[in-house]
Amino acid sequence: MAGYILQALPEELTNGKKVLYPKMQTYNLQDYEALLKKMHSYAGTFSEGMMKGVFDTLIMTMANWMPEGHSIKIDGLGVFSLSLGFDTNTPSEQENAKNGKTSKAKNPKEKYRHVCIKGINFKPDPQLLKAMNEHAEFTRMAKKVRTPQKNPYTQEERLAIAKGIIERKGQMTFTEYVSATGLCRSSASADLKRITADPQSGIAEQGSRSYKVWVKKE
Repeated sequence: MAGYILQALPEELTNGKKVLYPKMQTYNLQDYEALLKKMHSYAGTFSEGMMKGVFDTLIMTMANWMPEGHSIKIDGLGVFSLSLGFDTNTPSEQENAKNGKTSKAKNPKEKYRHVCIKGINFKPDPQLLKAMNEHAEFTRMAKKVRTPQKNPYTQEERLAIAKGIIERKGQMTFTEYVSATGLCRSSASADLKRITADPQSGIAEQGSRSYKVWVKKE
Protein backbone atom coordinates (compact mmCIF):
# COMPACT_ATOMS: atom_id res chain seq x y z
CA MET A 1 0.00 0.00 0.00
CA ALA A 2 1.38 3.38 -1.03
CA GLY A 3 0.85 6.70 0.71
CA TYR A 4 0.02 10.20 -0.48
CA ILE A 5 -0.30 13.70 0.87
CA LEU A 6 -2.53 16.56 -0.24
CA GLN A 7 -0.55 19.56 -1.44
CA ALA A 8 -1.71 23.02 -2.47
CA LEU A 9 -0.50 24.74 -5.59
CA PRO A 10 1.24 28.11 -5.04
CA GLU A 11 -1.27 30.96 -5.04
CA GLU A 12 0.76 32.71 -7.74
CA LEU A 13 -0.25 29.93 -10.16
CA THR A 14 -3.95 29.86 -9.24
CA ASN A 15 -4.85 33.55 -8.94
CA GLY A 16 -5.32 33.19 -5.20
CA LYS A 17 -7.62 30.16 -5.41
CA LYS A 18 -6.87 27.08 -3.29
CA VAL A 19 -6.17 24.15 -5.61
CA LEU A 20 -5.22 20.79 -4.10
CA TYR A 21 -3.62 17.75 -5.70
CA PRO A 22 -2.46 14.38 -4.32
CA LYS A 23 1.29 13.77 -4.26
CA MET A 24 2.60 10.23 -3.90
CA GLN A 25 5.08 9.46 -1.14
CA THR A 26 8.11 7.74 -2.68
CA TYR A 27 10.13 5.77 -0.18
CA ASN A 28 13.08 4.54 -2.25
CA LEU A 29 14.59 4.29 -5.72
CA GLN A 30 14.90 0.76 -7.08
CA ASP A 31 18.12 0.33 -9.07
CA TYR A 32 18.85 -1.73 -12.19
CA GLU A 33 19.85 -4.90 -10.33
CA ALA A 34 16.74 -4.79 -8.12
CA LEU A 35 14.57 -4.37 -11.21
CA LEU A 36 16.15 -7.41 -12.89
CA LYS A 37 15.61 -9.54 -9.78
CA LYS A 38 11.96 -8.46 -9.58
CA MET A 39 11.44 -9.21 -13.27
CA HIS A 40 13.06 -12.62 -12.81
CA SER A 41 10.55 -13.39 -10.05
CA TYR A 42 7.72 -12.84 -12.58
CA ALA A 43 9.38 -14.65 -15.49
CA GLY A 44 11.68 -17.32 -14.10
CA THR A 45 12.22 -18.89 -17.52
CA PHE A 46 14.37 -15.89 -18.50
CA SER A 47 17.69 -15.47 -16.71
CA GLU A 48 18.68 -12.10 -15.25
CA GLY A 49 21.61 -12.03 -17.67
CA MET A 50 19.27 -12.52 -20.64
CA MET A 51 16.95 -9.73 -19.47
CA LYS A 52 19.91 -7.42 -18.88
CA GLY A 53 21.09 -8.11 -22.42
CA VAL A 54 17.68 -7.12 -23.80
CA PHE A 55 17.65 -3.90 -21.74
CA ASP A 56 21.20 -2.98 -22.77
CA THR A 57 20.31 -3.54 -26.43
CA LEU A 58 17.17 -1.40 -26.06
CA ILE A 59 19.20 1.43 -24.50
CA MET A 60 21.78 1.24 -27.30
CA THR A 61 19.04 1.22 -29.95
CA MET A 62 17.33 4.27 -28.43
CA ALA A 63 20.63 6.15 -28.16
CA ASN A 64 21.42 5.59 -31.84
CA TRP A 65 17.96 5.57 -33.44
CA MET A 66 16.00 8.33 -31.72
CA PRO A 67 18.45 11.18 -32.58
CA GLU A 68 17.69 10.37 -36.25
CA GLY A 69 14.15 11.63 -35.75
CA HIS A 70 12.37 8.49 -34.55
CA SER A 71 10.01 8.01 -31.64
CA ILE A 72 9.70 4.53 -30.16
CA LYS A 73 6.47 2.82 -29.18
CA ILE A 74 6.54 -0.27 -26.98
CA ASP A 75 3.09 -1.86 -26.78
CA GLY A 76 1.93 -2.16 -23.20
CA LEU A 77 4.56 0.32 -22.00
CA GLY A 78 4.25 3.59 -23.94
CA VAL A 79 5.84 6.00 -26.40
CA PHE A 80 9.29 7.57 -26.03
CA SER A 81 10.14 10.81 -27.88
CA LEU A 82 12.91 13.37 -27.64
CA SER A 83 12.70 16.86 -26.15
CA LEU A 84 15.03 19.47 -27.68
CA GLY A 85 16.46 22.71 -26.33
CA PHE A 86 19.34 25.13 -26.75
CA ASP A 87 22.75 24.12 -25.44
CA THR A 88 23.79 26.99 -23.19
CA ASN A 89 27.20 25.39 -22.54
CA THR A 90 28.30 25.77 -26.18
CA PRO A 91 29.40 29.34 -27.06
CA SER A 92 27.35 31.00 -29.79
CA GLU A 93 28.99 32.63 -32.82
CA GLN A 94 28.48 36.03 -31.23
CA GLU A 95 30.34 34.90 -28.10
CA ASN A 96 33.08 33.32 -30.20
CA ALA A 97 33.49 36.55 -32.15
CA LYS A 98 33.97 38.47 -28.91
CA ASN A 99 36.68 36.01 -27.91
CA GLY A 100 38.39 36.12 -31.31
CA LYS A 101 37.27 32.60 -32.27
CA THR A 102 35.68 31.35 -35.50
CA SER A 103 32.45 29.35 -35.45
CA LYS A 104 32.62 25.82 -36.84
CA ALA A 105 28.92 25.72 -37.70
CA LYS A 106 28.35 24.50 -41.28
CA ASN A 107 24.71 25.54 -41.48
CA PRO A 108 24.20 29.34 -41.34
CA LYS A 109 20.96 28.83 -39.42
CA GLU A 110 22.93 27.11 -36.66
CA LYS A 111 25.47 29.88 -36.23
CA TYR A 112 23.78 31.51 -33.27
CA ARG A 113 21.98 28.66 -31.53
CA HIS A 114 23.20 25.17 -30.71
CA VAL A 115 20.40 22.64 -30.41
CA CYS A 116 20.78 19.56 -28.24
CA ILE A 117 18.66 16.85 -26.62
CA LYS A 118 17.39 18.10 -23.27
CA GLY A 119 15.29 15.11 -22.23
CA ILE A 120 13.03 12.22 -23.18
CA ASN A 121 9.26 12.50 -23.11
CA PHE A 122 7.29 9.42 -22.08
CA LYS A 123 3.58 8.86 -22.71
CA PRO A 124 2.39 5.69 -20.95
CA ASP A 125 0.21 3.14 -22.71
CA PRO A 126 -3.40 3.37 -21.38
CA GLN A 127 -3.29 -0.38 -20.73
CA LEU A 128 -0.30 0.11 -18.42
CA LEU A 129 -2.17 2.73 -16.39
CA LYS A 130 -5.21 0.47 -16.22
CA ALA A 131 -3.08 -2.44 -14.97
CA MET A 132 -1.40 -0.22 -12.36
CA ASN A 133 -4.73 1.05 -11.04
CA GLU A 134 -5.94 -2.53 -10.65
CA HIS A 135 -3.06 -3.13 -8.23
CA ALA A 136 -2.98 0.33 -6.63
CA GLU A 137 -4.29 1.22 -3.19
CA PHE A 138 -3.43 4.55 -1.60
CA THR A 139 -3.82 5.84 1.93
CA ARG A 140 -3.55 9.45 3.08
CA MET A 141 -0.44 9.91 5.22
CA ALA A 142 -1.22 13.27 6.86
CA LYS A 143 -4.39 15.10 7.80
CA LYS A 144 -3.01 18.56 7.12
CA VAL A 145 -2.68 19.95 3.62
CA ARG A 146 0.89 20.83 2.76
CA THR A 147 0.97 24.47 1.70
CA PRO A 148 3.99 26.06 -0.01
CA GLN A 149 5.65 28.79 2.01
CA LYS A 150 4.15 32.13 1.14
CA ASN A 151 6.45 34.50 -0.69
CA PRO A 152 7.48 37.48 1.47
CA TYR A 153 7.05 39.95 -1.42
CA THR A 154 3.79 41.25 -2.87
CA GLN A 155 3.24 41.45 -6.63
CA GLU A 156 4.02 45.16 -6.55
CA GLU A 157 7.25 44.53 -4.63
CA ARG A 158 8.35 41.80 -7.05
CA LEU A 159 7.70 44.15 -9.96
CA ALA A 160 9.85 46.79 -8.25
CA ILE A 161 12.60 44.20 -7.73
CA ALA A 162 12.52 43.29 -11.43
CA LYS A 163 12.65 46.95 -12.48
CA GLY A 164 15.60 47.52 -10.13
CA ILE A 165 17.60 44.67 -11.70
CA ILE A 166 16.83 45.92 -15.23
CA GLU A 167 17.76 49.48 -14.26
CA ARG A 168 21.14 48.34 -12.90
CA LYS A 169 22.06 45.78 -15.56
CA GLY A 170 20.06 46.80 -18.62
CA GLN A 171 18.31 43.43 -18.64
CA MET A 172 17.26 40.61 -16.30
CA THR A 173 17.59 36.84 -16.68
CA PHE A 174 15.12 34.28 -15.36
CA THR A 175 17.65 32.98 -12.85
CA GLU A 176 18.23 36.49 -11.50
CA TYR A 177 14.48 36.95 -10.95
CA VAL A 178 14.15 33.61 -9.15
CA SER A 179 17.12 34.41 -6.91
CA ALA A 180 15.96 37.95 -6.10
CA THR A 181 12.31 37.11 -5.35
CA GLY A 182 12.65 33.66 -3.75
CA LEU A 183 9.91 32.20 -5.96
CA CYS A 184 10.11 28.62 -7.21
CA ARG A 185 10.81 28.35 -10.95
CA SER A 186 7.21 27.53 -11.94
CA SER A 187 5.82 30.43 -9.88
CA ALA A 188 8.48 32.80 -11.23
CA SER A 189 7.61 31.80 -14.80
CA ALA A 190 3.91 32.47 -14.19
CA ASP A 191 4.76 35.76 -12.48
CA LEU A 192 6.86 36.99 -15.39
CA LYS A 193 4.14 36.06 -17.88
CA ARG A 194 1.69 38.13 -15.85
CA ILE A 195 4.11 41.05 -15.70
CA THR A 196 4.84 41.11 -19.45
CA ALA A 197 1.13 40.73 -20.27
CA ASP A 198 0.38 43.87 -18.25
CA PRO A 199 0.82 46.91 -20.56
CA GLN A 200 1.40 49.11 -17.51
CA SER A 201 4.29 47.05 -16.07
CA GLY A 202 6.96 48.72 -18.21
CA ILE A 203 8.73 45.39 -18.76
CA ALA A 204 8.97 43.34 -21.96
CA GLU A 205 10.67 40.07 -22.83
CA GLN A 206 13.24 39.44 -25.57
CA GLY A 207 14.60 36.20 -27.04
CA SER A 208 13.31 32.71 -26.38
CA ARG A 209 13.96 29.69 -24.17
CA SER A 210 17.37 29.86 -22.46
CA TYR A 211 18.18 33.08 -24.34
CA LYS A 212 15.13 34.93 -23.00
CA VAL A 213 15.73 38.11 -20.98
CA TRP A 214 13.50 40.87 -19.63
CA VAL A 215 14.12 44.51 -20.51
CA LYS A 216 12.58 47.94 -20.14
CA LYS A 217 9.63 48.33 -22.48
CA GLU A 218 10.24 50.89 -25.21
